[in-house]
Amino acid sequence: MNREELFNLIREKKSYLCVGLDTDIEKIPEHLKNTEDPVFEFNKKIIDATLPYAVAYKPNIAFYESRGARGWKSLEKTVDYLNKLDTKVFTIADAKRGDIGNTSRMYAKTFFENMNFDAITVSPYMGSDSIEPFLEFKGKWVIILALTSNKGSADFQMIKQSYGDTLERFGIKSIFRKKLYEKVISTTSKWGSPDNIMYVVGATKSEYLSNVRVWAPDNFLLVPGVGAQGGSLEEVSKVGMNSRCGLLVNSSRGIIFASKGEDFDKAAAGKARELQQQMEKFLQQKKLI
Repeated sequence: MNREELFNLIREKKSYLCVGLDTDIEKIPEHLKNTEDPVFEFNKKIIDATLPYAVAYKPNIAFYESRGARGWKSLEKTVDYLNKLDTKVFTIADAKRGDIGNTSRMYAKTFFENMNFDAITVSPYMGSDSIEPFLEFKGKWVIILALTSNKGSADFQMIKQSYGDTLERFGIKSIFRKKLYEKVISTTSKWGSPDNIMYVVGATKSEYLSNVRVWAPDNFLLVPGVGAQGGSLEEVSKVGMNSRCGLLVNSSRGIIFASKGEDFDKAAAGKARELQQQMEKFLQQKKLI
C-alpha cells in the first residue's frame, strides 16, 4: 500500500486507528482456550469487530515468538486473514529488528516476502546498512524507532549533542544542538523518503511532536501509547497531523482486552468506535475529509 492509498483509506474510514494485536494467551477469554488455535480465534474476532473503525493492524511479534512454532502459525494465519479481507488494511509487523545487512535481508524476506506485511518496525542503532535491506523492497515500509513512550527512552534518546546538519527546505546549513532522537530522524530520512519511511513516536511524548515534524514534516508517524498508556489523542492529532494526515495512532490493550468475557469482541468494537469518532472530528478540523 503506497502513501496515497493509505491516505485514501484514512479518508474513506474517517480514521487513522491502528489496532495492536498484542495477543497474550493468558489474557484471552476462557471460552476460546479450548479451540484449536485460541490466539487466531481471538485475533479473528477482534479484526472482524474493529474493521469498520481501523485502517491498520499491528501484531507485536514477541507475543507470537514466545509460543514457538504454535505462535508463528497463529501469526501466519492472522496475517493471511488480514491480507484476504474484502476491505484493504495496512499491516505492520511490530518486530523491532535491527542487525547487519545479511541478517536484516533475511528479516526483510521473512516479513515482506513470506508473510506479506506492508511494514516492519526497525531499530536504527546499527546504522544505514542495517536498514537499507528493508528499503530495497518496493511498496513496503520501514518504521524506524525514533522517540518511544517507555520510561527508559530518556537514557539515550534525549542525549543532546552538537551536530552539523541541514534543513534544506529552509535553506539552513548550520550546527544544531539536537537530541539523539532528532539526529536519528534527520539522518535516516535521507536513506529513503516519506513514501517508504515512517517513524515511531510515542503518544506519551506528544510535547515533542512539533520537534519531530521539523525533521520529518511529510512522513507518517506510528504513534503508540494512546489508551492504556495514557497518551492524549487530541494532543497527538493537533500537533502531529500533516496535509496527508501523517498519523497512525495505535491502541492495543485498551481495545483488545476491553472485556474478558464472551462479549470481548463487542467491547473491542465499542472502544475502537470511540477512537474513530474522535479521529473523524480531528480530520474534519484539519479539512482532510
